Amino acid sequence: MVFINNKKKILCILCIVLFSLMFTGQVFATDTEGVIPNIEVNFGQGTENVATSIQILVLITILSLAPSILIMMTSFTRFIIVFSFLRRAISLQSTPPNQVLIALSLFMTFFVMAPVFSDVVDNAYTPYVEQEITQEEAIDNAILPMKMFMLRNTRDEDLKLFVDMTPDLVLVVDEENTAEEVANSIPFTTVIPAFIISEIQLAFKIGFMLFIPFIVIDMVVASTLMSLGMMMLPPVMISLPFKVLLFIMVDGWHLIVETLLQTVK
Repeated sequence: MVFINNKKKILCILCIVLFSLMFTGQVFATDTEGVIPNIEVNFGQGTENVATSIQILVLITILSLAPSILIMMTSFTRFIIVFSFLRRAISLQSTPPNQVLIALSLFMTFFVMAPVFSDVVDNAYTPYVEQEITQEEAIDNAILPMKMFMLRNTRDEDLKLFVDMTPDLVLVVDEENTAEEVANSIPFTTVIPAFIISEIQLAFKIGFMLFIPFIVIDMVVASTLMSLGMMMLPPVMISLPFKVLLFIMVDGWHLIVETLLQTVK
């Protein structure tokens, strides 16, 4: 009986609270009517303000796609893959950290792509801002240097693969045709995957060459430990200092960075 009485009391209290909330809500609604100002969103009056808003929207979209553009259309993929192979070959799990390798690859990419970016700014961005060319001409002038850079660093067999699989596209390469004419005749969607495959292929080749001297050190250390009867001692623990010492003696970072920069055409 006590439990039933308590239950009835709780229900009564809840009803009173709900009734009071409904009443106060109506009071606040009548009191604040005409006090709170209406907020209107205005995107600008006139065609100039609308065009500016659209330009800002396009700019934000491009900035959101910037990481993908950086990976697909520059040599960043080649650099980061080679550095990952190097860290794996030395048997270092997290040294240098990923942030350091990404930052180094990023600034190397900016260094390599500086002439291309300058060409895009001089021939596309600056004339468009000064209203000397249209938006379509600016896009074409911006795409052409990027496309020519990717074609210079794309293997012929990779490019031929995607050209053959693209319907209604016949690539005719003649000595009389300039690099710009060849670049204009190939769609952007055909150049990008061929370029990415070529970058990955070249990065794997360089990574394989990096593994060879460090594998030799691992084999020598492993055979030495087995001959001494130390089969319970991990060979990686002993070979790691020797691999790091070898990498320091040959000035490995300088050689790798120099080689990577020289492979970019």
